[in-house]
Amino acid sequence: MKKAAYSIAVVGATGLVGTEIVNVLAERQFPVGDLQLYASLRSAGDEVQCGTLSARVELLEGAHFEDSDLVFLAAGDQVSAEWLERAATSAVVIDTSQLFVGDADVPVVVPEINAAALAGHANRGLVVSPSAPAIALAVVLNPLHAAAGITGIVATTLEPVSGAGRGGIEELQQQTVELMQGRSVEPTVFPHRIAFNLLPQIGEFLAGGGSRDEEQTAVAVRRLLEVPELPISVTRVRAPLFYGTALALHVETGERLSAAQAQEILRTAPGVLLQDDVTAQLYPTAAEAVGLDATLVGRVREHETSNALELWLAIDNIRKGSAVNAVQIAEVLIRDYL
Repeated sequence: MKKAAYSIAVVGATGLVGTEIVNVLAERQFPVGDLQLYASLRSAGDEVQCGTLSARVELLEGAHFEDSDLVFLAAGDQVSAEWLERAATSAVVIDTSQLFVGDADVPVVVPEINAAALAGHANRGLVVSPSAPAIALAVVLNPLHAAAGITGIVATTLEPVSGAGRGGIEELQQQTVELMQGRSVEPTVFPHRIAFNLLPQIGEFLAGGGSRDEEQTAVAVRRLLEVPELPISVTRVRAPLFYGTALALHVETGERLSAAQAQEILRTAPGVLLQDDVTAQLYPTAAEAVGLDATLVGRVREHETSNALELWLAIDNIRKGSAVNAVQIAEVLIRDYL
């Protein structure tokens, strides 16, 4: 029997993603009957508002999920690894980390693409909400794949410091001030200076030179598109932006698509907003994506020598790239499965 309201827990409730999950639950009028918020000692005791509900942030060490229907894990890989089993014994867990993205028993879901995959949530009591680059790539690639069959992808991301949490934001702020005043800086959050710089590393490096986060992105896109052997090359780059992710995308297709055909397909694709008029200098930017729940697409053009397209994408890494997608998953779960 459907419930009138659900008991929700958010782990990492005062982090960037956790805070936005609480905001989005209120914005979308999710039927929250009870709200449990968990975080570290630094923010324990804070009062947080979610619509008409007010909840006190509790220490994660004392978390209990026996009465929870849904648990959002929004505190990174280490916390997900430690708390998943306890949370999943009594609730359905929606994990925004990518720790389980390669687990075949765990659905990886972007509701605009593969909401039906949520039927598999019962296998482990877990659903993965993929990373912002994977979400942006998937919602754009899915309609193109249906039309022409994608045979290869090369993507480069430019990602903001907010992807590393509040510490990343503080480091960019501090380094910018120091450099503008002619002083040297010492990085602490990132391996090199991030202010006025680009770092071609997000995640630890693996054998072969790719990073773990790049590999996870490729795995998530293959699973979302249901093409297990799809050739994907991803380079994830940290940029001196506070919010908003941009991506340069090269897509090879089995059948040739003109730029005009691709634009027409993307114009009506779920979760996509086409902004493409170079004569008017209309194209997406990372800054313009902030606050929006769509993936922006522009600079759609044909490759000169092959069945390929070049595109430019932008997405809000905290909203649709994390919190909104997770809440959309919860909405489908309570509508169809809980």
